[in-house]
Amino acid sequence: MASDLDNCYLCKEYLRDPVSIPCGHIFCSICLKTYWDHTDHTGSYLCPQCRVTYNKRPTPRRLGGSRQSSLQRNSDPYPPPPPSPDYNMAGPHDVPCDVCSDKKYKAVKSCLMCLASYCEKHVRSHSSATFKRHKLVDVIDNLDRQVCPQHQKGLELFCRTDQMCICVLCTVKEHKGHDMVSAEQERSDEQQRLGATQAEIQEKIHNRLKQMEELKQAVDSLKTSAQRTMQECEKMFGDMMRSIERMQQEMAKLVTSNKRAALNNAESHMERLSHEIADLKRRDDEITQLSRTEDHIHFIQSYHVLIAQTEAEELPNVAVNRYFSFGQASKTVSEMKQHLNELANDELAKVAKSINKMSFCELEDSKKKRSMKAGDEAPMYKPMQVLEPQHRDDFLRYACQLTLDPNTAYRQLYLSRGNRKAALKKDPQSYPDSSARFDSLPQVLCMENLSGGAYYWEVDWSGEGAAIGVTYKNLKRTGYGDSCRIGYNRKSWSLFCSDSSYSARHNKDQMEINAPYSSRIGVFLDHAGGTLSFYAVGEGMSLIHRFKASFTEPVYPGFWVWYESAITLIQL
Repeated sequence: MASDLDNCYLCKEYLRDPVSIPCGHIFCSICLKTYWDHTDHTGSYLCPQCRVTYNKRPTPRRLGGSRQSSLQRNSDPYPPPPPSPDYNMAGPHDVPCDVCSDKKYKAVKSCLMCLASYCEKHVRSHSSATFKRHKLVDVIDNLDRQVCPQHQKGLELFCRTDQMCICVLCTVKEHKGHDMVSAEQERSDEQQRLGATQAEIQEKIHNRLKQMEELKQAVDSLKTSAQRTMQECEKMFGDMMRSIERMQQEMAKLVTSNKRAALNNAESHMERLSHEIADLKRRDDEITQLSRTEDHIHFIQSYHVLIAQTEAEELPNVAVNRYFSFGQASKTVSEMKQHLNELANDELAKVAKSINKMSFCELEDSKKKRSMKAGDEAPMYKPMQVLEPQHRDDFLRYACQLTLDPNTAYRQLYLSRGNRKAALKKDPQSYPDSSARFDSLPQVLCMENLSGGAYYWEVDWSGEGAAIGVTYKNLKRTGYGDSCRIGYNRKSWSLFCSDSSYSARHNKDQMEINAPYSSRIGVFLDHAGGTLSFYAVGEGMSLIHRFKASFTEPVYPGFWVWYESAITLIQL
């Protein structure tokens, strides 16, 4: 007997020529066409199953290829091995040979005179005397950037007045009288400035490593302090009467919960520092590689991009409270022992207030730090209270940087912009095998897990439909069922966005929401407080929907992307 997954919701029969619509539901092609043809009276279209509304009639997408392959994988335990790839063929990230006609092979050299790239076979022609004046360099992508778009001549000079590369003919009219030097001279000057930038990045790496070491030492001290306090408190509580046994349990709970919260906070910052160190090292390697290139034009054009990225970035410092400890707890328990029952409750409240208001470590606001006067003292710690944000600046206090995880991405999802953008394509991508990958649904999760605090991120979406949400790590990854869909089970929550409405989804509950269209969605997660809120980001922050839940484990931001649609994580 066929399962409900293989039956059409409309005819209740086995799916014939199955098609899918933006909300993700699947029907027989003829059943869906007949349904919409006979219900088109108001100018809007509804999903027959979940009732999501569309202003224009969506284009159904056939699932024959991916669904058939899925069924074939289930029925055939021994599929034939794929053919061996030709590693000399040019892939999507390679520069193809400009001479190859049928099959494009990888280019190994580029000629700055011919403005063409050649594979190993066709580059041999440049070894003859005819081409002795030609200059071969390591393969360069986008050779058209080496040519003046106006005169179709090679770029040889740099105009310092207009800050651009020019050809010889440009000096006659467009840049006449300007301050011009050779590309080699400009590269030499910028090479010195690039060295200063690299030294700055290396200093940042050193500072980050130093902060990482301080944080590790503080964590060790934190664990030791917590353990010592627990032992002292247990010993003193053992000398008390039975009437204060309840308060002993409260004290143990207080210390343990604060230790856990502080450790979670420290681990989050250490993970952030690791990512920033890796990014700085990567940029340092890019500068080293750029310094060694033989192509002056490529150097100049890439130099400005690297400088702009470095100048625009400000890395917040991690402030570690060296005085964070649980010693006050031991002192207070000793006082409670003297005063017994009459003062016990009041003193316990003092301890809770003293520890809760101390932060173990947090990111400093670099803007506020610069605006402090010379005589002002920075506070040793700040309260870690999560207030309900009202304005976008308030939300940005909780901003977190997210990255899409290629190991979870559906094979037809194309990731770009440093794994911050996902778009659904017709052709599958060459991802490696991974048990964490969604094999049947166009979904992807982020690398980062969020827990124990407040977080905010923003997502740009476009196209016919996309879903934005969070999920626990153990969400099922294989098949088409609701147990795999973000928002359709008790392990996940999501907001589905279409061109005319929104739909909030969790487990079996679905709520249709009429709100103004917004291409940018802000997501605010208070993991400890148990709220997940979605906002339309524009001139102000307009609440679309808020989930209230008790999150029992870390959650991962996740997305569902429809055909001709895309989502982009915004760097805040």
